[in-house]
Amino acid sequence: MEKGEKLGVYICTGCEIGNSVNCQNIFDAIQKEFQPSICKLNGWVCNEKFVNEIRKDIEEKKLEKVVIAACSPRYLTDLFNFDKTVVERVNLREQVAWTHKPNDEHTNELALDYVKMGILKALNSSYPEPIVFDINSTILVVGGGITGLNSALACANAGYNVILVEKESQLGGFYKNLYKLVPQRSPYFLLENNNIEEIISDVLSNPKIEVLTNTTIEKISGQPGIFDVDAVRQGEKIQFQVGAIIQATGWKPYDAHKLPHLGYGSFDNVVTNVEFEQLVKENKLNQKFNGKGLKSIVFVQCAGSRDPNYLPYCSSYCCNASLKQALYVRELYPDAKIYIVYKDMRTPAQYEKFYKRVQSEDNIFLTKGDIEKIETNGNSALSVEISDTLIAPKIKIDVDLIVLAIGMVPSTFVEEAKVEEVSTTADGKKVAAGAEVGARILNLTYRQGTDLPTLKYGFPDSHYICFPYETRRTGIYAAGTVRSPMDGVSCVNDAYGAALKAIQVIENVRIGKAVHPRSGDTSYPDFFLQRCTQCKRCTEECPFGTLDEDDKGTPKPNPNRCRRCGICMGACPERIISFKNYSPQIISSMIKSLEIPESEEEKPRILAFLCENDAYPSLDIVAKKRIQYTPFVRIIPVRCLGSVNIIWIADALSMGYDGIVLIGCKYGEDYQCHFIRGSELANKRMENVQEKLKQLVLEPERVEFHTLSIDEYDKIPEIFNNFAETIERLGPNPYKDM
Repeated sequence: MEKGEKLGVYICTGCEIGNSVNCQNIFDAIQKEFQPSICKLNGWVCNEKFVNEIRKDIEEKKLEKVVIAACSPRYLTDLFNFDKTVVERVNLREQVAWTHKPNDEHTNELALDYVKMGILKALNSSYPEPIVFDINSTILVVGGGITGLNSALACANAGYNVILVEKESQLGGFYKNLYKLVPQRSPYFLLENNNIEEIISDVLSNPKIEVLTNTTIEKISGQPGIFDVDAVRQGEKIQFQVGAIIQATGWKPYDAHKLPHLGYGSFDNVVTNVEFEQLVKENKLNQKFNGKGLKSIVFVQCAGSRDPNYLPYCSSYCCNASLKQALYVRELYPDAKIYIVYKDMRTPAQYEKFYKRVQSEDNIFLTKGDIEKIETNGNSALSVEISDTLIAPKIKIDVDLIVLAIGMVPSTFVEEAKVEEVSTTADGKKVAAGAEVGARILNLTYRQGTDLPTLKYGFPDSHYICFPYETRRTGIYAAGTVRSPMDGVSCVNDAYGAALKAIQVIENVRIGKAVHPRSGDTSYPDFFLQRCTQCKRCTEECPFGTLDEDDKGTPKPNPNRCRRCGICMGACPERIISFKNYSPQIISSMIKSLEIPESEEEKPRILAFLCENDAYPSLDIVAKKRIQYTPFVRIIPVRCLGSVNIIWIADALSMGYDGIVLIGCKYGEDYQCHFIRGSELANKRMENVQEKLKQLVLEPERVEFHTLSIDEYDKIPEIFNNFAETIERLGPNPYKDM
């Protein structure tokens, strides 16, 4: 394409842009340098009439690239969508007019630079045609407990076929063992009957749901829309294909044998809350005590939970479960004394009403306290010593039975799992050194492990704020207690959420679009494999297991697994990975499009790479508050800091940029990175950047790396201004005048 052939540029003068920037000068400069097919100024570009005018220009002038210099690209995204035309948005309102001194020389230079960068990006981009596969829209639900059953029903009621796999001989999971349920409707006072049998009946009678009990999964390969599943049912191998997967494999009770100080395993009359529930449901409580009725019982809350030596987290269901079980005892043994000893009672929302109802019951005593000692009193009962209570510094009670409220451990938890240096999947493929060893439930053939990556407590890793049902494996959604500790009501809600996500991924891959966080993106990474050196960095660093590899280490893409973050692009030292609208070459063209002022002009140029998920949106908040910052910064939004290729930094420094700043999402244990590890990987690559600075004989302070969350928007002007002061102190880049 010759310069501006088939290029349209539209510059808005509204929303204070025209009052802050000499738009006519920009118009003239663009006409002269790029010679677009059409270039227009307008005071209201987002006006429906003018948008229709753009559409008419596209049709009549056969425009393939359109640049709209107006407001932030985060606004009016649907309005400026013109079929298969490349559209590039230049942010003159938030990043220029609202954050810089009006009609200033530096402000005008900033605006012109942004328009040039936008035009270069558009000219070097092409429209990303979606890759569409023939897909299977069946949804696999793994786990037949309350979450799995409701997930299956939700998907089936939405019109999708479901295959429900359960390793046990019957459906229902732990829920089936519940005698009664905590109140689930107003006024939240009365226990409710367990309706699990009705739900099981609904599942078994639904023509869209195929139930496979006594079945385990041997292998899952493929990608969203075309997952191939090998399973074993009662010794017989079966195969089928699905489009999305919901893992609802539930939980297991924390091993109470690890709590000898609470008497479990030492005394027969110390049981867990799970065992107690079973005894009541099967009407075996009297039988356990040789037909004698209970005269006293103590429920010990947080048995091993919220304790760094055992289970560090709260399992959320235990307090309500003990309150419920206390009412069982009131019903069965009206005269029994019931004690509940807790660290904190956690009964959120409407359950607070249930808590108050139990408090009002006769013979139920609740106190905060710590169990100091449990021993036999020599009379078939147990003596419990409790310290730090609300009643006295120390009390002692004699009880017939102790019930330990133990926590939830996800089915994905593997205790002391050792990472294998080299492991092999069921079909003989090598798994990466350092791949996580999972619980072998899904048995994925992914290079990075056989199951969902987990947090240190064994729960599948996700981004708890932005996409709670998502996992690092696109198209596979964790739901219920395998995802997080929760009660039955929350499990049902979780089931619906996961069902909607499974349906969403199927419908998106059907038309070649990405899911969250770049929902609707049709671009894919393209690999120029002729130049691949098999370094394996792309396959190792992709957080989503998008890439497998052959025996030589050459990446084998699975497009439907891709989240379009570009981390593989940032990882590649050969720069052979690119997207049609986002590539090393495209960003390099933007960097090189600017004229770097001479040293004596005292106009430093700072290049800023900002993550589009938290850092870049923060700028819009800064702009709304009209907070000004240095005009010497030129901002390039990136999909993720992990997509930043260090060649961009090297090129920018070599051509005279005085400094470079990178701002992305927070990483670490409580990470905010929308692409899991992007910011962390970018920070690790800073070691290579520092090496490059040494090679160029430049000060290390010329490159800065920052992370923040979107509510820390006010830090960005501070970062920019402080960095500008640092650059002023360091002086101009010596390569500026070469």
